[in-house]
Amino acid sequence: MAHSIEPPATANKREFYRELALQLSGLLTGERDPIANAANTAALLYHALPGVNWVGFYFLKQGELVLGPFQGKPACVRIALGRGVCGTAAEARRPVVVPDVHVFPGHIACDTASRSELVVPLVEGDTLVGVLDLDSPSAGRFDEDDRAGCENLAAIYLAASKEER
Repeated sequence: MAHSIEPPATANKREFYRELALQLSGLLTGERDPIANAANTAALLYHALPGVNWVGFYFLKQGELVLGPFQGKPACVRIALGRGVCGTAAEARRPVVVPDVHVFPGHIACDTASRSELVVPLVEGDTLVGVLDLDSPSAGRFDEDDRAGCENLAAIYLAASKEER
């Protein structure tokens, strides 16, 4: 069954993310499969967030991040912990906002059009599950409101998918 994706109609970024969180909660209600939920989460964010060219998940498997569901151009399949923006966020278990990826030491350029990046680690208790990764072709696209909003969206994803892990 197809779901309609309507980006929240507000110029206020915090309100935008509150409305997007409601949409995501509704979209994931009743489904516990983490891959299905990651696919729908990536699709919702890709289509709702202005100025992004890639949104997706990497999941921790055997000590490295492995590509999961995403929207955008083909991506790097495996990323070592501590490497690139995703690996750095995963290893530190804290979100990383990079205004210009070209000045980030060790940035992994899966899509050369990407200029800024936001990575939110997915952590359940003390366990790193993976990361939510967002890229933009615009420098400085992501700010603290995006970080906070995406942390909340990642928490919604984790809560909805919890029983399958």
